[in-house]
Amino acid sequence: MARTASRKEILEDPIVRTMFKLAWPLMISSLLHYLYNMADTFWVGHLPASENASAVAGLQIAGPVIFFLMAFAFGFNSGGLALVSQYMGAHRKEEANTAAAKTLSLSIVFGLFIMVTGVVFSPALLRLLTDDPAVVRAGTIYTRIIFIGMPFEFVAVAYAQVMAAYGDTVTPMLVNLTTVLINIVLDPFMIFGWGPFARMTVAGAAVATIICQAIAAVISLVILFKGRHGLRVSWRDLLPDWFWYRRILKIGLPASIGVSGTSFGFLVLTGVIGRVPNATVALSAYGIGDRFINISFIAIDGLSLSISTMVGHALGGDLRKRANSVVWTGTALMFGMLVGEGALLWGLTPWLFRAFIPTQPAIISEGILFMSLFLPSIPFFGIVNGVQSAFQGSGHNTPPMIMQLVRLWGLRVPLSLVLGLPCTWDRVASGRVCW
Repeated sequence: MARTASRKEILEDPIVRTMFKLAWPLMISSLLHYLYNMADTFWVGHLPASENASAVAGLQIAGPVIFFLMAFAFGFNSGGLALVSQYMGAHRKEEANTAAAKTLSLSIVFGLFIMVTGVVFSPALLRLLTDDPAVVRAGTIYTRIIFIGMPFEFVAVAYAQVMAAYGDTVTPMLVNLTTVLINIVLDPFMIFGWGPFARMTVAGAAVATIICQAIAAVISLVILFKGRHGLRVSWRDLLPDWFWYRRILKIGLPASIGVSGTSFGFLVLTGVIGRVPNATVALSAYGIGDRFINISFIAIDGLSLSISTMVGHALGGDLRKRANSVVWTGTALMFGMLVGEGALLWGLTPWLFRAFIPTQPAIISEGILFMSLFLPSIPFFGIVNGVQSAFQGSGHNTPPMIMQLVRLWGLRVPLSLVLGLPCTWDRVASGRVCW
């Protein structure tokens, strides 16, 4: 398959057209990624009423724990993205291949480390978030299984990043499409015990996910080793190389610190919600609503990565004026799209909650309140992401790190702790507006 956009197109074609040419497969890939979690939540929400509230709440507290333990390592992918995109912009393909191989190699090492760390420490972290034993039990079962598959997840994510930096966003999208469809089919069979499968409830959702992550990792490696889609690596290229590792780590370290600080903030915020009265209802409403909000971010996920790719190519080709135009155009585009998406999601919210957990009216009511308070803030994420993407594409990750830490720890966490203490949803959600 050809690259989504050639080097010449990225550097010379109209900005909006090129941006969407790069972004539409990334948007679909983001949608497919979110569908992993949406499928788990949807099917778990249709367990019997005696099980579904604690199961959905367990998935919600599992998310921040998984994010927290893997965030530091994930942030280093931005170093590989910057190197690959700038080498491609400078027309130095051999160095781009090497940078891609070393990014993948480092990701495998991190994935193995996070697998062990997550299996050992995740139960203790979950117990800090809530004292509801049923919620903790569901979250522990889910997280431990997910962490077993973490090396597969790291390989698939690193592959998608380096291919996007190269200019091919379609191939990773097709890999995601294949595995998500398999996951959606597997989920109900493994959760409810349909056909030859045992009834595994929350564990079934996790097992289905790691099976699909393993398939994605294998497909990604085969594509890279064969080199039919541009970038090509060999087993020898995956051997440790401290020169390249230092370059990737140096560029990616600020992003890793920023992502880690953000993930820890999510952990604290989930702990605030997990300690309110009737935490199961609060966590379930927050968890379902958060997944809907993530779907609305599909546009900026795709456009953000396309901005980074185009900025990296432009700077590699010494076209600074074009790099500036890419940032301004992309930021305005993301803001406008999120205004429309927020309005649409506001109208659909009651129906969506009733579809996901129909037997729990208290969760539906709390979820609608939460969404009505948060949705007005989402267009401003377009501005934040546009600026961060510009810095990441240029290989300067310190300013995005500072932005992430200030908006979370300077605003959102303190406001949530102060306003959330009376344990009313309108006050807890007020902190989230500062995300």
